Amino acid sequence: MYRGRIEKDFNTWVSKGMLDAGAAKAMLAEYDARESVFSTGRVLLILAAVLLSAAILLLVAANWEAIPRLVRVGGILGLIWAFYLLAAFCLGRGVKGLGAALLVLATMTFGGAIALVGQMYHLSGDAADALLVWFAASCVAAIVFRSAALSVLCGFLAWAVFGQLVVDNDASLDGNGYIYLIPLLVVVVIALVRYTNAGIARHLGYLLALAWLAWFYTELPEVWVAAALFGAGLLAFLIASLPVSPLYRFARDAGAAPSFYSFALAILGLAALHAETSGFAQETVLGATTLAVALGGIAIAGRLNGAVRFLGYAVFAAETLYLAFETLGSMLGTSGFFLISGLVVGLIAWLVIRVEKRLSAQTVAEGSVA
Repeated sequence: MYRGRIEKDFNTWVSKGMLDAGAAKAMLAEYDARESVFSTGRVLLILAAVLLSAAILLLVAANWEAIPRLVRVGGILGLIWAFYLLAAFCLGRGVKGLGAALLVLATMTFGGAIALVGQMYHLSGDAADALLVWFAASCVAAIVFRSAALSVLCGFLAWAVFGQLVVDNDASLDGNGYIYLIPLLVVVVIALVRYTNAGIARHLGYLLALAWLAWFYTELPEVWVAAALFGAGLLAFLIASLPVSPLYRFARDAGAAPSFYSFALAILGLAALHAETSGFAQETVLGATTLAVALGGIAIAGRLNGAVRFLGYAVFAAETLYLAFETLGSMLGTSGFFLISGLVVGLIAWLVIRVEKRLSAQTVAEGSVA
């Protein structure tokens, strides 16, 4: 999608004489040569590796009793080492797509081996223990091979640990304590993203952080927790989005994700505060705060961050409709609510158009100065 958009922009600029055709072709070629660029062939190779690992493990499991115990263990270890060595060979020869697929195949086989060996020797422990061991081994392999594909796998495994804890009802404040490892897993995944240049995996880490914080609030639904989520999100958003921040350049290097997900955390905190707030005066103050945060997010980061701009518009529209329903709509009835809703949506549309024109004008002005 992004590649098609920049190619269309390049063609437009070439036709207007703003860009040389040779330069546009060279820039597209450089973009296509990047390791992080999406490739359908590589994705299919990864999927093939996942399916092959599942087939191998199911084949072994189906004939488990017919295979001597020592042969079972040796065979599994041999498969893992063979896949890793073949991956190293392919990567050394520059066949990166096949090498990444073999790394995924080896790591998936390792995860299946944990389950099969644990079942064979009746080892104690639960699924969360096995997933944590699998996650740790995947992280080591991702670091050794500097593999973006394995970083993505680590992101999914971190989610699997969190999901398993929730399913087993171990995700509680007084549970087995594993749930408090989730923030550490998030940090590890994001660190792997920067080390291996696995751009897509950063979203798995940020979303897991939001999910864990939402879980924390559901376990401890208190006003101070909701306020803490809002305050932490707003502070992180300002640090990541304001040019005067000492961490602004670092956040910009990480892309649009830090600003967007910190803004989303602030919105999550505001939603939690709505659930904890009662009374007309409190709801009015909180509603005004929500509108101010939505517009402030658009003003601060909306011009350069489309995700923040979209979320800000959505929150502003939803909060405006909510306030209209709670105040005027409840007094005028259903027909009055629809009338007010239509007027409010029209006003929001007018504001969005004005904001978009202003942001576009700022972009054009900065381009002219540059």
